[in-house]
Amino acid sequence: MARKRALVVDDSKSARVILSRMLEKYDIEVDMAESAEQAIEYLKNNRPDAIFMDHLMPGMDGLQAVRAIKGNPQTAMIPIMMYTSQEGELYVGQARALGAMGVLPKQVRPVDVSKVLYELHLLPDRRDMTEPALLPVELESGSPVQRAPASGAAAPPGADWGRRLESTVKDQAVDIRRFIVASLDSFATRIVSDMRDMREPAIPAAEQPPPVRAPRPIWPWAAGIAAACLVAAGFAASWLIERNTLANSRAEVAGLTSANTELQRARLDLSATIKDLTAALGASAGTAAAPAASAASSASASKVETVPYGEIPFDRGRLDALRDLLGKLEAQGFHGVVKITSLAGIFCLTGNAMDGFTLAAASLPASKCDVVGNPFEESLSGQQRQSLAFANLVAGVRQRTSGAISVAIESAGSAGTVRANTPYPARTESLTAGEWNRAAAANNRVEFSTESSAGQ
Repeated sequence: MARKRALVVDDSKSARVILSRMLEKYDIEVDMAESAEQAIEYLKNNRPDAIFMDHLMPGMDGLQAVRAIKGNPQTAMIPIMMYTSQEGELYVGQARALGAMGVLPKQVRPVDVSKVLYELHLLPDRRDMTEPALLPVELESGSPVQRAPASGAAAPPGADWGRRLESTVKDQAVDIRRFIVASLDSFATRIVSDMRDMREPAIPAAEQPPPVRAPRPIWPWAAGIAAACLVAAGFAASWLIERNTLANSRAEVAGLTSANTELQRARLDLSATIKDLTAALGASAGTAAAPAASAASSASASKVETVPYGEIPFDRGRLDALRDLLGKLEAQGFHGVVKITSLAGIFCLTGNAMDGFTLAAASLPASKCDVVGNPFEESLSGQQRQSLAFANLVAGVRQRTSGAISVAIESAGSAGTVRANTPYPARTESLTAGEWNRAAAANNRVEFSTESSAGQ
């Protein structure tokens, strides 16, 4: 049977290496790509059995890549599993709506990988996908017994990985001892039996003598003992290899732990610096905080962020814009409401409701568009309009500022000719879809405004 092949797409080298090593233990060949664009280029000449796709990557993100792969008839049947730290029912629902089979977390356990591989049909038979209720423990006498796993707080992923490897090595050592002891007992029994037959007393001459029994040769015993020694040596070599693997894994986990500690220390230093700068800005503002807040409000009222078609309005670039605006308002001592309004552009699209709609080719006459509207915006519910990171930022600003700043989000629907920032071109026979969609892209936007409560 040909080996299965998987494609791992992740901009993090360490994440690609960790998942690749897990997959290779199941005899799966692994190819890697460090961006969604590189993965799509790879799929032009290759057909893997499954794709593991990261979400947040430079350029095209994971969900956009899933949409592109599923939109190509030549690659639409390849199963895709999101491999990301994103979580929550909202994100899982978005991934599955675009065609992904599910989400595999970055903090992944070997049992989770086994479950996912079975769902993707990369394993020939069903594996045991549950944690063992009892773990093997070796006593001083050498006899293995079973012990219930220790209760308490869950161990970190690195420690859990090392514990599993160490448990596997101990299990193999117990099996080696059992095999050697059983083999030696069998050969010892045969030798004792043969020796007893050779020492039986002579039968009286009056009785009919039994047929002469030739002594058994010694070479089978020697060959059996030699075979047992070879098997023991093989198991010992396997044990040494597993021990070296465990040592390398522990060293890698120690390195990752050290790097994580340095990152945490740098984050704490950066947070302290930001607090100092914020305090200095607040002190220098003095009594001019209220005028500064009013100026910030009037300046931000005209701030507009465009949203590409097919992307949820409250995410990505709008998240960075809101974070930057809130930081400036907090530094200036602003008190009031930040209003965020999304408006949907009207696009020239081709496709159907069953397979989905895409932007029409730029050279296509506008009169031949299948739909002129924004079905993607209309299909989104209130919760689906914002990402998890955006929702967390909005929910935390009121608590962080002790109620001084609050955020209000609303959707104003389609940006028709009345509320359009960029006028739509007149519909003539020579009008192309590209000209129409340029105006629609400018009108598909999110507007930020502030309303100060300092005078109330």
